Amino acid sequence: MRDFLHCRSVLLAVLVASVASAKDREPQVRNVTFPHRPDQVARPVYVAGEIATVLHFEQNVDPARTKMEGWEGRFEPLGVAGQSVVIMPLHDLTPEDRLPLVVTLVDGTQVPITVTADKDNVDHQVNLFWNPETVKYLRADLESALGRERRYREENERYERERKSPDHALAALLSSGAESQTSLIFRRRYIYNNEGQTDIGMTVYSGRGKVAVVIKIKNHLDRLWNLSQVRLTSATDFWHPFSKTRECAVTMEPHSIPPGDTGVVAIVADKGAFTSESGGLEPLALQLIRDDGLVEAFVKLEPSLARQ
Repeated sequence: MRDFLHCRSVLLAVLVASVASAKDREPQVRNVTFPHRPDQVARPVYVAGEIATVLHFEQNVDPARTKMEGWEGRFEPLGVAGQSVVIMPLHDLTPEDRLPLVVTLVDGTQVPITVTADKDNVDHQVNLFWNPETVKYLRADLESALGRERRYREENERYERERKSPDHALAALLSSGAESQTSLIFRRRYIYNNEGQTDIGMTVYSGRGKVAVVIKIKNHLDRLWNLSQVRLTSATDFWHPFSKTRECAVTMEPHSIPPGDTGVVAIVADKGAFTSESGGLEPLALQLIRDDGLVEAFVKLEPSLARQ
């Protein structure tokens, strides 16, 4: 029995994953301080479809001289009131989308902004400061430094956990092409083309208490191929945006795939991932989602793959 569904047959999953990808990103209130004049360097602002992003400045904004290029059909008209500018995208952007926005303050100061997207974060509010003599600037600078320190610490802790994890070690071996150095048993392979954008080769392995999937991606896009999410859920409700995701180890080589190149994503899950809320075993659905929300690969995994 074929347990693989071609990407065309999971169009609903593509649409849901695209929406979930935007909604699941971590919202943030961010302070931006300018070491020099605010008109010298364009700062990025990260947006997502149907989510409002507020830019807050130290002075009132001139609505007549605040404009964004290429917004028609993709954004609602800019909302400008007092010291704030509201950006509302109608649809998701990709990191390759970079729309120039120039905010002009009432004193004539122009602040260039690049409106783009990030696969992990959405700016709900961005506070911009450029007068280092003010208390607000100093407080924002300190908060930014503390935030960076916290993120670095969390990232180091995650790397340390992954370094000690057998599943991540196994995924690293698989992503480097060293399948023969593992005890995994080949079960099935799928090869297909996603409408000329990518060639996908997917191999499913059975292990002792483990299941592994190795996905090779040939990038035919004219941009970098970036991974947004590996989504492992129950096969009965994979299409639902709030379905519970199961833990798995993921390794990708390289981190981004240049046009014309090939990359590998290796996924390893423990047999415990197949345990349902009622305590029984259930099949899982694995989705590989790239940064623009497209489901590049989909496969159903049976509990028997994680053999005793």
